[in-house]
Amino acid sequence: MRRLTLALLIGLTATAAYAQRNPADRDRYGRCIAETRSDAAKAVETANNWRAAGGGLPARHCLAMAYLAQERFAPAAVALEQAARAAEAERDPAAADLWGQAGNAALLAGDTEKAHAYLSSALLGAGPDNQRRGQLLIDRARASVELAKPSEARADLDQAIRLMPKEPAAWLLSATLARRQGELLRASSEIAEAAKLVPNDPDILLEQGNIAGAQGDPAAARTAWDAVVKASPDSPAGKEAAKALAANAAPAK
Repeated sequence: MRRLTLALLIGLTATAAYAQRNPADRDRYGRCIAETRSDAAKAVETANNWRAAGGGLPARHCLAMAYLAQERFAPAAVALEQAARAAEAERDPAAADLWGQAGNAALLAGDTEKAHAYLSSALLGAGPDNQRRGQLLIDRARASVELAKPSEARADLDQAIRLMPKEPAAWLLSATLARRQGELLRASSEIAEAAKLVPNDPDILLEQGNIAGAQGDPAAARTAWDAVVKASPDSPAGKEAAKALAANAAPAK
């Protein structure tokens, strides 16, 4: 659920510029967002009523955040797309952030084609900020991988690394893609960069084990996977590492 948490946190700032220009909506929007945390089902009702009464962009955005809080990712993506289109019509600078959130919601919903399209729209309006563009490129690369478009994913990840050389997610995803494409030297080098930035991260340790296994070093692979299981047994990475250990047991002495 780390990505859902990230989407919610980004959501709290996506309409900040709009709220500043529309102070009458600021308190109502703040109350609606607070309700997404305390009673998401009630927040859906609140946001829909507000939207029906002409609430506009902040009402649509709060509705999306309420859906995200309920893990209803498909309707959240629709609401965010509608909010993004409304922002574009109003020439609101929040449009790029809203397209980015729509892309993340679509990824969570498993609709990678829409995710790719939304994230491409976000990049068109993202401006020159390296951090903003880099994160969007990483997310679009995720969609490209799911759509079996590795060359597009590679181009986005290479650009993301140039823009954000200290971003571990870019190095991790790039290393994973390199391993899947059989570029094991590159994969090993890039996962090492990720590990320098975030030592002992479960996802990075998992990929270190995967790369070591692909390189024909089962002992190193088991060491990395075992570290994941010990550090984070209930995480997705921990469960994947446990499966890898079971499938690659050490030979009996």
